Amino acid sequence: MSTPMLEHLWIIPLLPLLGSAVNGLFGKNWPNKIVNGVALNATGFSFLAAVEAVREFLYVRNGEPFRKEFYDWIVAGSLRAGFDLQMDQLTVIMVLVVTGVGFLIHIYSTGYMSHEGGYYRFFSYLNLFMFFMLILVLAANYVLLFVGWEGVGLASYLLIGFYFLKKSASDAGKKAFIVNRIGDFGFMLGMFLLFKTFGTLDFTSLFAKAAPWSHEGWGVFGTFTVACLLLFTGACGKSAQLPLYVWLPDAMEGPTPVSALIHAATMVTAGVYVVARSHVLFTHSETALVVVAIVGCATAFFAATIGLVQTDIKKVLAYSTVSQLGYMFLGCGVGAFSAGIFHLMTHAFFKALLFLAAGSVIHAMGGEQDMRHMGGLSKKIKVTYWTMLIATLAIAGFPPLAGFFSKDSILGAAFEIDGGKPLYVIGLLTALLTSFYMFRLVFLTFHGKQRYDEHHVHVHESPWSMLGPLVVLAVLSVIGGWMAAPSFFGGEDHFTAFLAPVFGAVKETASSAEAHNTEVVLAVVAVVAALIGLLTAFWLYLKQPGKPAEIAKSLKPVYNTLYNKYYVDEAYGAAIVKPLLALSTSVLWKVIDVEMIDGTVNGVAHGAAATGDITRRTQSGNTRSYAVWVVAGALVVIAIIFWPAIRAFAGGAQ
Repeated sequence: MSTPMLEHLWIIPLLPLLGSAVNGLFGKNWPNKIVNGVALNATGFSFLAAVEAVREFLYVRNGEPFRKEFYDWIVAGSLRAGFDLQMDQLTVIMVLVVTGVGFLIHIYSTGYMSHEGGYYRFFSYLNLFMFFMLILVLAANYVLLFVGWEGVGLASYLLIGFYFLKKSASDAGKKAFIVNRIGDFGFMLGMFLLFKTFGTLDFTSLFAKAAPWSHEGWGVFGTFTVACLLLFTGACGKSAQLPLYVWLPDAMEGPTPVSALIHAATMVTAGVYVVARSHVLFTHSETALVVVAIVGCATAFFAATIGLVQTDIKKVLAYSTVSQLGYMFLGCGVGAFSAGIFHLMTHAFFKALLFLAAGSVIHAMGGEQDMRHMGGLSKKIKVTYWTMLIATLAIAGFPPLAGFFSKDSILGAAFEIDGGKPLYVIGLLTALLTSFYMFRLVFLTFHGKQRYDEHHVHVHESPWSMLGPLVVLAVLSVIGGWMAAPSFFGGEDHFTAFLAPVFGAVKETASSAEAHNTEVVLAVVAVVAALIGLLTAFWLYLKQPGKPAEIAKSLKPVYNTLYNKYYVDEAYGAAIVKPLLALSTSVLWKVIDVEMIDGTVNGVAHGAAATGDITRRTQSGNTRSYAVWVVAGALVVIAIIFWPAIRAFAGGAQ
């Protein structure tokens, strides 16, 4: 079997790395066209290489998992961490999403960032992110995966803080970096525990050794439970789950294409990918799965409530992302790993589209992001409007768009498991809230009366370098879920069947007809919930536009709590940040650093200076003074020489 691209999988991540290096080193003196050529060719050819590798995997190897050890990287005792890459069905989904959506966002960026300073630097960072994300999804062991994991954190820090002269942007970059380090510490401890237990961090070997181990029931904190919870801690940081979600809304300070690529389509899904990749471990621990499901469900609802009242168009989408990531974890937590990955894929399409369309709105409005200063844009930026409407219908869960099928799969899985009804109810309520706040965004932005001054804002449609990717993503948002469509009509869920070699065969239900009827009922209920959200937003923001202000005034404590994001940042500031700053300032700096360390060093210096000063005074230049010192010195020398004899004489005399 000839599989040249599979044999050289390293080419896929290498191309973006080369693009990053070339633009980073030489792009400063190049015109934008050359920078574009380097960045787009790097990601475009990476996408083509990924497509060829997938073709070879599916049609030459017939879907048989491929793994290759290219070279040993770390060898210490029994630990071997090599540059080992792999491809299976899960990798296929991830690598196509990362390279495909990534390439579209690169194209969009050429229009959106064309007048920004540091143009070459932006594309260098963007290519660097692509490299690390591809390493993460192609890695065949936890150590190499962790390199990509930390790398996307670094690239995220650079891109969020791209406008580094703006304090809020640099603060947001630091916040993202620090919060992620908290989660990453747990991830590392999880890896250490797995290596101590199984003697390897290679996926194939580790999962094979773990498979025969006995399962740990609810409340049993054995090796699997502890290791999985530690890995999940890292996933909570990277994928912005409670309580480590606080960095992602602030990350909207970065350029809009960054929000689309890193904080909607790829990086934030890394935590979901790791949980799915580690499904063999998680399915051995009932406690870990329950924790994943509860945290995911709670995060989905929590973030959705905050999104109800936000006025910044990007902040609404940011909290929507946190909420949708919660859905993905809910799917994984109830054992429906395929459904979680399915929603990961469809979410990449419609959420990237939402962010890019929001960027097109901001571009049209001359940088304005507050929806209260928009309105009536649907007739002026028609392509942006229609593509954003498609994405809104998709995320709200209306058939036959992509979000309907993936969200329905997760809610159905939650409904079917024992004890899953509360999770289902909260998930369904979250779907209603999602529909409401997304159509609120559409109505405030594109409909109603015009709330901006045309003399100061010249509304204009974006160039096709920006609109082209919107149209492609809109098509994907429509058809991206159709792989699961046959199951709604009693057929096979092709997406779940495709991932079956990774996650195991689909469980047969006792009564397929009954199960099908239940699925149809649940789907209808979900659509009704989405419709209620749409109609409520329509009534409040188009038919009764003064009503939201009245409701906010009558429910002022609730409104203020939601608008201020439950005061979580303030609570963290009071409980963690301020005490740490006080400790650093009053103890570590003023006492340990200044008084102890600096005091010791300065004391030695002052002592040396004082000794030198005293010694200097002996050099008076006076001959009689020198003679006195010579005599005194001679007496001291004589005393030293004769002192033993004097003591011996004195002892003998006694």
